[in-house]
This record gives sequence, structure tokens and C-alpha cells, in this order.
Amino acid sequence: MKHVSNQQVADHLKRLNPWWTGAGADEELAKLRPRAYLEPVHQLLLEPGLRRAVVLLGPRRVGKTILIRHLIIRLLADGVAAQRIAYVEMDHPLLHGQSLEALVRLIEEIAPEGEGTRYLFFDEIQSHKDWEKHLKPLVDHRPDLRILVSGSAAAALKRQSTESGAGRFTDFLLPPLTFSEYLDLRPEPAAIFEEEPGTYMLEDVERLNEQFVDYVNFGGYPELALSPLVRSNPARFVKSDIVDKVLLRDLPQLYGIQDIQELNALFTLLAFNTSEEVSFEQLSQCSGVSKLTIQKYIEYLEAAFLIQRVFRIDQDGKRYQRSRSFKVYLTNSAMYTGLFGVRKPDEPEFGHLVETALFAQRFHEDARLNYARWGASDYEVDWVESSLALKPVAALEIKWSDKNLGRADSLKGLIKFASKNRLPVVWATTRSQFGTTTIDGSKIRQWPAAVLAFSYGVRAVRGRLAGYEAQVKGVVEAD
Repeated sequence: MKHVSNQQVADHLKRLNPWWTGAGADEELAKLRPRAYLEPVHQLLLEPGLRRAVVLLGPRRVGKTILIRHLIIRLLADGVAAQRIAYVEMDHPLLHGQSLEALVRLIEEIAPEGEGTRYLFFDEIQSHKDWEKHLKPLVDHRPDLRILVSGSAAAALKRQSTESGAGRFTDFLLPPLTFSEYLDLRPEPAAIFEEEPGTYMLEDVERLNEQFVDYVNFGGYPELALSPLVRSNPARFVKSDIVDKVLLRDLPQLYGIQDIQELNALFTLLAFNTSEEVSFEQLSQCSGVSKLTIQKYIEYLEAAFLIQRVFRIDQDGKRYQRSRSFKVYLTNSAMYTGLFGVRKPDEPEFGHLVETALFAQRFHEDARLNYARWGASDYEVDWVESSLALKPVAALEIKWSDKNLGRADSLKGLIKFASKNRLPVVWATTRSQFGTTTIDGSKIRQWPAAVLAFSYGVRAVRGRLAGYEAQVKGVVEAD
């Protein structure tokens, strides 16, 4: 019986790394504008005092492999010797059964390049059994290696990294495209841009709304946002290439789920109700599945970054101890398009997709987001952000309409919550109008939803960069 030889593996690695022989980086890829998150990942990878491997997490098809390729292009442009950079697709059949240690040794034999740091990128790392156990010794005993691993089975990576990589791995969650990134990547000029940090220049709100509607329907995935061919059949791209692979392969393998149809039906129900309040009782009645099983399924879907829950608080900003209700959000509004079709801006469902799109700008942050609902009159606030001390510090009501501009009667919940918690400024969105109103001592700022989405996206990238700089500093000082 024939076995894969070291020479066959070596030849494959040479094909994956054409820059070893002077071919340079992918010229077509180099023409594509990289994602804004390239910079914080680049800084994590290069930080000499951070003796950790970077675990690049994220939903399927958000551009993890492309980001790795852009990292390689950046390293080459910075003058790193080509033979000190290696990219490995761990799911290739020739590499089945190969240990990480053996691959590192083979790479060093094929591409020797004196002393110094070597950069290793292991893509689709979930294909390697017990990858985290093999990665830890490399982190511990090879300070000359800087390693980044990534993969499509986000739930598996997250769990294995957390359980086995404490102190050795740093997770970085790559979210779906933010609205600001989407505008930056699209060929047509954006109708809004940042003049300087925190200052935005809006050129045409109607054109911006057209771009925002497009983003809500198609924008979360780079391929769906940029490829007319993929966009012509979003159902095939989203359902077949993303949702089904997670529901039919990733989660069953990781958690031993037996009834795939049951899980799929629950996810479809949750997706259809994105940005709505639901309860375990309602979901159980609609699906015929026990509440305990539904709770487990939802935890799995959150681990795979398909959905996210937001929990209910009262008018004082405190969690309900016995509440079984919560809001559910798709982490990417384009998933709704793939499952249920494109929605036009005047359709009733579009307001829920606007709220979902706004949530997509923030779900990967550490922000403590809840929603408030209380009283016999069911006063509501769509989002409340809390401090570390669990005190409300910000509140937002999301509307896809200009009818509420300056109208206290349409923002009663927001006004009562602001007054009760002494919030000097709260926010509400509109469709295309700006306004500021002061009621009961609280200033209500109203911005178009698209402008706020752009602002959130810009701040998210900047915040991640600052956050990881602080994290690196803290780890280095602790060491």
C-alpha cells in the first residue's frame, strides 16, 4: 500500500508558498482593498512580547483566508524574508495525519533562511485532530515562531482554544463586513466618509440609504457584497455554503447533535424572527421541541456565530431573574436574504433587518447590550448599554421612519428610561432626518440609521485596535 511521502508534502507546500521561489504574492489579491481589521491582527501577530498564537475566529465566508493572504502581502512588503513566511491549508488530503511539529520541521528544511522570526499560518486548522494540544508546545518552546491559525468551524475553534489555550492563545473574532468596510470595498463612491476621528461628512443621505439598503440585503459577506454572480443567487451562497455547512457538519460533529432537521427548523424560525422578542415557551410550542433542547440548540448556534441573544432588563437597568424572554439577532442581516429573499426598504420586515444590521456592527464587541421592557403599558427601549457596574450608560431606540422625529409620544419608553436613569443623552434613529430634542432633562439625538451604522462600524475597528493594544500591554507587563 502506498503512503504519502515527505517529497509529495514538500512539493505541495512549495505550490502553496510561491514566494519561496521568488514568484511574489498574489497580484490579483494585492489589488483588493484589505479588510479594516487587517491592522489589529497584524499588530497582534508582530508584537514580540506577546508569546501567544493568534486564533482567528469568525463565521464562515467572512474573509478569514483572504485576511491571511493580505497579512502575507504586508509581511513581504515590510521586508520579511520570503522563506520565513509559510502558509498551510490543513484540510488538504496530502496533509492528513501530518503533525504540526513535522510540518514545521519540513518547512524549515524546504525554506531555510538563517536566524530570526518565522511566520506560520495554518488555515482550516480544525481538520487537524487535537490541534490545540500540538500548538501549545510550539508556543512554549519556539519563541522564534509567530503563529496564526484559523478555520471555518468557528464553534469548535472557540471551544478548543478556550479550554486548552489559556495563556497561550489569543482569540480574534473577525465579524461579517461592517457597513463602513462595505462602503470602502465597493467600487462606487461612498455617500459618507470620516473626515477626522469622530467627524463624518455626509454628502447625500438618499444615496447613502440606497447603499445601506444594499448592505442590509447583501453586505455582510465579502463575496456576496462584491460579486454580481454570487449576488444573483444569494440563497445558494448563504444556505448551501454557510448555513447548511454549519448546521449539517460543524455543529453535529462538535456536539453530537442527532436530529439535524430539528436544529435546522429552529434556526429558520429564529432567523425569521430576527430582532424580535421570543421565549423558550413560544419556541417550544411552535417547534414541538422541549425547552431544554431548544436552550442547548441556541447555545450551539451562538457558538457558531449564527445568532446572538440580548436579554431583558427593567426600567432600572436590572436583569429579570425569572424572565425566559430574550431578543434574538442574526449576526448578519444578509443571512435573512439567503433564507427568505431580498427585502425592499418599504416592506414591513425591513425595519427588523435595519435593527439586525445595526446589531451586526456591534455583536463582536465587549459591549453589554440589553433591551428594556417594563410596566403594564409595555414601555420598551430597543438597546441599553451598561457599564462594568451594570449601570445603564446609553440607550437607543431604532426606527426606520422619519415620522418619529421630535415626537415625544413615539419615544415614550426611551424618555422614561432616560429620566429614570439620569442619562443626559440618548439616541433614536430615523430613516433620513437629523434632529435634537430635549425632554425631561435628557437630550434625544436622532440620526439616520445608515449614518449610525457607519459610525458604529468605524468605531468598532478603532476600538478593537485600541483594545488589543491594551491587552498586549497588559500581558507583556504581567510576563
